[in-house]
Amino acid sequence: MSSLTLALPPHFSVPAFLDFHGRDQHAISEQVESNVLRKAVTLDGRPCLLALDFNQPGQVRATARTLTRTALSRQTRAMLGLDQAVHTFEQAVTGQATPLGQLVDRQRGLRVPQSATPFEALSWAIIGQQISVSAATAIRRRFIQLAGQTRISGLHCYPDAAAVNQLDASALRSVGFSASKAETLLTVSLCCCEHALLPDALHSVADAQSTEQALLGIRGLGPWSVNYTLLRGYGYLDGSLHGDVAVQKALQQLLAMKARPTAKATQDWLAAFTPWRALVAAHLWQSLQVQA
Repeated sequence: MSSLTLALPPHFSVPAFLDFHGRDQHAISEQVESNVLRKAVTLDGRPCLLALDFNQPGQVRATARTLTRTALSRQTRAMLGLDQAVHTFEQAVTGQATPLGQLVDRQRGLRVPQSATPFEALSWAIIGQQISVSAATAIRRRFIQLAGQTRISGLHCYPDAAAVNQLDASALRSVGFSASKAETLLTVSLCCCEHALLPDALHSVADAQSTEQALLGIRGLGPWSVNYTLLRGYGYLDGSLHGDVAVQKALQQLLAMKARPTAKATQDWLAAFTPWRALVAAHLWQSLQVQA
């Protein structure tokens, strides 16, 4: 059993992090209770039960049975977004008397919670294409039960690409996938297994760009799915999520527009905030109190 305690940065929102991981009230893969997240997931081919305890103010205590202390620290920092350069972004925008500057000032310290693995982020992006969050959550739950055969302390491990690669389209269709989404997920899983499609970590913008191009080359993955994956799977803060309906609605509200902006208008507006476009989108999500 590895354990460690990490200090949380000022303004870190524990409720926002726990809300992201506690979207499914049925709690079959992750459980949020009394300021503690318990998450079962397959990491490096092995089942892992990760616990993040926020009951001590200003810090998090992390424990895991199958990770080294170094790996546990890396996993925890990534999931909490502790290395995201949000302070630099805030310095750039909060000094401006603009609607966005005022919004960011109110939501100072906002970080983008991360999925436990890039594959989890990508599979969620595929599941969530063009359907409601509630519908996507139900399909995700059945998908985990289908593919995540290992259970730890009553929780199903979120499956990795190798587990999904053992399924077929009919099995995925049986839990709510459309034919096209089933094909995309199976293609992605095969590419992950055979070609290391999703690297463990990104170290530069060039890595993000090459991963983006590789993902966009897969049928069924568009800009929204890819940029969402880069954001939730790697903490890449410059993907443009202009096609996201919630982002568009929040922008309409922020700028007091009479009608919801088009994807093109949203894209043009976000372009001014490179290299922080995805972080801006996260602030827009937060302004609506939605968990995308």
